[in-house]
Amino acid sequence: MDGKGDFWVFGYGSLMWRPGFPYGERRLALVRGYHRRLCIYSHVHRGTPDRPGLVLGLDRGGSCRGVAFRVEGAQRDRVIAYLRERELVTSVYHEQWISINVEGHTAPRRALAFVVDRTHCQYTGKLGREVSLQLIEQGIGLSGDNPEYVRNTAAHLLELGIRDRDLIWYCDKLGMHLHANNQADVSAR
Repeated sequence: MDGKGDFWVFGYGSLMWRPGFPYGERRLALVRGYHRRLCIYSHVHRGTPDRPGLVLGLDRGGSCRGVAFRVEGAQRDRVIAYLRERELVTSVYHEQWISINVEGHTAPRRALAFVVDRTHCQYTGKLGREVSLQLIEQGIGLSGDNPEYVRNTAAHLLELGIRDRDLIWYCDKLGMHLHANNQADVSAR
């Protein structure tokens, strides 16, 4: 990236519903080669090292629908600094420029995204649903409780027309039933 002009940020979890930075445009987007998955032990935002929660990562393989935010070039340094402070607190993510397809644009765009580091100790690998559910139930961190994070993400995805079966399953088990009238069924992978 040239470091001067407007740029895109790809959100697939809480960035979709709580970006925390100024943006000029917000659109649906698709990334190929990565998928959204609850695969990170949260030690800060939704849990602690002693009682970790479970949060989403952008993991390799598949595809992921999410939200792209166009940030004006004048805000570049401020927004990137904010995102680094928010997303790289334990270095479980890699900051990467990835190719995304933004709704309303014919050509792919480059976007800043935070991709899970599979070698980091907070990367869970593939956990069973029951183990994941226990982690979600116990997680409370600086940004709030873990069940609310899962519910907010699933609800926002439904508002966008994206039905993530795994997140909805967790919401149902947590007693947080969501209404998904006529929404497309999209698996997490």
